[in-house]
Amino acid sequence: MNPTFYIVLAYMAAMIGIALYVSSRKVKSSEDFHLAGRSLGPLMMAGTLAAAEIGGGSTIGVASKAYGEWGLSAGWYVVCAGIGIFLVSFVAPFLRRSMATTVPEILARRYGKPSHMIATFLSLCTLFVATAAQIKATSSIIETISGGDFTTVTIMVAIVVTLYTMLGGLVSVAFTDIVHILFITVGMAIAMPIILNGAGGWDAVSAAVVAQNPTQMSMTKVGWKTIIGLILMYFMTFSTGQEAVQRYFAARDIKTARLGSFLCSMLMACYGFIPAIIGLCALAHFPDIKPSQAMPMAAMHFAPLLIAGLVMASVVAATMSSASGNLIASCTLFTKDVYQKYINEQASDRTILMLSKAVVMVMGMACLVIALNPAIGIIDLLVFGFTMRSAGPFAAFLFGFIYKNATRNGGLAAIIMGSAAAGVWQYLKEPYGIMSLVVGSLVSTVFFFLVSKIERSLGVPAAPPAITDEHIELNRLSEIRR
Repeated sequence: MNPTFYIVLAYMAAMIGIALYVSSRKVKSSEDFHLAGRSLGPLMMAGTLAAAEIGGGSTIGVASKAYGEWGLSAGWYVVCAGIGIFLVSFVAPFLRRSMATTVPEILARRYGKPSHMIATFLSLCTLFVATAAQIKATSSIIETISGGDFTTVTIMVAIVVTLYTMLGGLVSVAFTDIVHILFITVGMAIAMPIILNGAGGWDAVSAAVVAQNPTQMSMTKVGWKTIIGLILMYFMTFSTGQEAVQRYFAARDIKTARLGSFLCSMLMACYGFIPAIIGLCALAHFPDIKPSQAMPMAAMHFAPLLIAGLVMASVVAATMSSASGNLIASCTLFTKDVYQKYINEQASDRTILMLSKAVVMVMGMACLVIALNPAIGIIDLLVFGFTMRSAGPFAAFLFGFIYKNATRNGGLAAIIMGSAAAGVWQYLKEPYGIMSLVVGSLVSTVFFFLVSKIERSLGVPAAPPAITDEHIELNRLSEIRR
């Protein structure tokens, strides 16, 4: 085994140790398990939010894009995510004030059962596949650096992620995410200048890259249309995705939700171009490798063993944190929006807590089966799933907080027509380079206001508000207790 593998193995063992410590002291109720007792401070929230969103795509993916078609401008992939999170900061007060646990719960309050069922189904399917994708990505990385068997490594990864998520829910996920994000940001920040120096320095790397393709060093090679599209995409997915929104629900108070989101955006913006520079170091010296090998090759050839291990541990941290975030989000959706809403409304808190742990275990093992199946195109499913999950509910969810004249059918029409439009646009392979998520969200917005306006003119009453006086009072009492 490569010595780097043992560094990663020790890291994974540490994650389980943290979960054991946290679960024995912090998890006393289902609210603790799903929402960390609504007690996340600004730094904890910023860290866990960033760790949930910085996955394999933001590490190895960015280095691959920098090595390939995007060049240095690949760094915009993460910077745009930071801008998206910054925009969600303005929505954060509504999210925290709602005193909700899931996104479909808010849709159910405003638009009723059909909207709730569709949103729950779309979210669950997407997060299920997303968890499997991150487990598979983590396993691929460890397989590369260790030379181990993919099946064995995948089983190990699935067990570790499932175990530490099951032990402490969002509390242990949040604590381990802090370690993850430190490894990702600090580790990469330390490693990047060392790798760059080992590759000959900025001038030498730039000259070698320009000699191959002068446009690779352009900050805007990716194009402003793509940059703006990424910002819109991230804003839409972060403001409607359970794995992100759950962090806002778990914030200590409204101020914390806003501040944590802002700090997360700054962190992601600062980190963005680090993996892109590492990808360019690989391009300068190894122009004929696969793009996905850019980061491992640069780390192993231009950095000491310990630093190379730190880089790969950072990548493993990124994919593991996304996997655990998706897993706890899908567990919360199933427990709250399926079991407690349609099967056993009177379930005790202890029953919900025990069921949640069991659901995490079952879902973790099911995701393992998906990750082990080479015939399933997970990435394609993942892109399609995130598009379908966010495009339809976008207008109904966000505008539902502020538009008093929304009707139940207006929300339902937005969800159905937005999802349909996104699906068709995706099938047509996104004509004119416009993202399916953007098209679906625009259609969702049009139908939301159009149907609501028509129905209101016909005398149909507006849907009840998503945030009532009772929710505001509960939020006030919650903040006082903190």
